[in-house]
Amino acid sequence: MPRVGVLALQGDFACHQRSLAALGVQAVRVSMPQDLEGLNALVMPGGESTTMLRLLEATGLRVPIEKFVREKPVLGTCAGLILLAREAGTLPFLTLGAIDVAVERNAYGRQIDSFSAELDTPVLGAPLHGVFIRAPRIRSVGEGVEVIARRGDEPVGVRQGQAVGIAFHPELTQDLRLHRWFLEDVAKLKIHPAVPAVPANDAPKELPR
Repeated sequence: MPRVGVLALQGDFACHQRSLAALGVQAVRVSMPQDLEGLNALVMPGGESTTMLRLLEATGLRVPIEKFVREKPVLGTCAGLILLAREAGTLPFLTLGAIDVAVERNAYGRQIDSFSAELDTPVLGAPLHGVFIRAPRIRSVGEGVEVIARRGDEPVGVRQGQAVGIAFHPELTQDLRLHRWFLEDVAKLKIHPAVPAVPANDAPKELPR
């Protein structure tokens, strides 16, 4: 069984764990450096990017995580995208710089401005329903970075090599296609073949409370 870590310092890591478990993956909480041992890939969840960066330093995870995201597959959602970006404005520590994008934190507004939208996701071959909560905005995309999801003309998901960053929260719907794509196409893992993907039009239309 593939072992995929979920950074569990702060944020909605439990939701990602459930999505990974539904695909037959052993989801391992990562809160200390030794938790990275033997992992096939890593998910960096949404949350508070400032707090996450401080906790990476406090737990000693900063250096091993920095090494991991340059050598193995990683998926960053919302705050995870901020951590993976090359540039994200003023923060207490530098971001990891695994994806050559510049992002603006909370650029879609505060919690009350959260929304959901249908996204163009060519890598999935069909639209995807995306949930945006205090989401970062991708302001510029460097050479060698593939846009994997758009809201209208605006990029909301990117990939550079084995590093994927998205501004929305796939773990907050029942649609497993984005997680499945990351595990199979990016991480090249064999996962449970019997778990169906939920079509985008069957995803919840209301934001979680």
